[in-house]
Amino acid sequence: MSDKIGGVGMDEGPAANAGIDAALAQAWETIRASLRRSIGVRTFDGWLKPLTLGDCDLASGTLKLVAPSEFMANWATTHFVDHLLQGWRALLPQVRHVSIVPASAGERPALFSAVPVVAPAAEVPAAEETVAAPGDDVRCGTPLEARYTFDSFVVGKANEVAYNAARTLAEGGKLVFNPLFLHGGTGLGKTHLMHAIGHEYLARHPGAKVVYMSAEKFMFEFVSAMRAKDTFSFKQRLRAADVLMIDDVQFIAGKESTQEEFFHTMNELISAGRRLVISADRSPQDLDGIESRILSRLSWGLVADVNPADFELRLNILMRKLQGMPQAQVPQDVVMFLARRISANVRELEGALNRVVAYAALSGKPVDIDFTQATLADILRANQRRVTIDEIQRKVSDHYRIRQAEMSSARRAREVARPRQVAMYLAKQLTPRSLPEIGRRFGGRDHTTVIHAVKQIEKLRQTDAELDADVRLLIRQLEG
Repeated sequence: MSDKIGGVGMDEGPAANAGIDAALAQAWETIRASLRRSIGVRTFDGWLKPLTLGDCDLASGTLKLVAPSEFMANWATTHFVDHLLQGWRALLPQVRHVSIVPASAGERPALFSAVPVVAPAAEVPAAEETVAAPGDDVRCGTPLEARYTFDSFVVGKANEVAYNAARTLAEGGKLVFNPLFLHGGTGLGKTHLMHAIGHEYLARHPGAKVVYMSAEKFMFEFVSAMRAKDTFSFKQRLRAADVLMIDDVQFIAGKESTQEEFFHTMNELISAGRRLVISADRSPQDLDGIESRILSRLSWGLVADVNPADFELRLNILMRKLQGMPQAQVPQDVVMFLARRISANVRELEGALNRVVAYAALSGKPVDIDFTQATLADILRANQRRVTIDEIQRKVSDHYRIRQAEMSSARRAREVARPRQVAMYLAKQLTPRSLPEIGRRFGGRDHTTVIHAVKQIEKLRQTDAELDADVRLLIRQLEG
């Protein structure tokens, strides 16, 4: 191994220390910036940002990084030491080993005391949630959300067309379609994709002018410009954009003067080959109160819908979010429960997970199904699809190929009794009906019979994989 770092020999006297000091500090800043981008701002700020440079033994090629606590040192070693070593080897091959130690075991030596280890100026400050786009006039539009990138967007069947269209437009190649019109319900990811387009385009075209604003802000700024008799400046700022993104365009419905300006802005940008992205809560054909010429323009490019997330996508979204919450201890059955029960939109799903994790941390209680149900009682009620007992009986009867009348019969043969117990279990899980009411709907049975059925199915699900698969399938069908 060479005894030089950054071209400085290890035995060249006092000047050598300063050179080694600077080379290590410079490499550390570069590695930190790279990791912040690759693993995400929240994860980086929580686990790697607190690490500082420790001792470096050139003879053995070992570099120590110092963590504030033993817990953090152990966690960072388990999850990130390979990433750190890869980064150091790429910049300084002399570093062959990286060791993460708690502060008590690796106080920072005087060699590094004069070198402040900070994130590069180009990085997003940890306390900020938004970042102004380079080359953007902050007086025009809204800053881009730092966390809304393509890397943090979870793709599934419900949104893959919109995602691929957004990436294509953001890459900045030849325009295949313009404008891009994204539509879908609240909290499904339209705004996330628009911010991601801005970040990606700026990464590929530094200095470009990217403007994102809501339709409401567009209207407000246009009206303000008219009152100030300075509409020229407003028009120039928007029409100079390389990428203009207008969110929730349905809010300009019925606003004639705003629609007039919006139409001319669209025409100018499209004619000039600039990129235009529009979003709404419904397709162009379903927008009321919007001029037909605007609707025609919106339909001219690519119309991509963002559909409600299915169970698989909701599950993947929760798993991705938990990767950024390494301190959280959320069992798999709770994750499955959240993905199954909260289906309205992604924003509410993520908010529910945040609430569960926060309440657990504040109360010191472990996260389980009972805790989750108590914590999210209001959200679960709002998301509960009104599944009926009759619907459950019909679906279970079809699945097990028995007559629905058997749900209320007195027969106790296994081929009838087990499906009946499954139906009782599902009625307890998926409907707000009381135990006595459920019993009455199953041939006037006592509530203790329902309790026995529920306990029996819960027990069997732990050992009978086939039964568990049946129950999962029936739940998906009933809630879907």
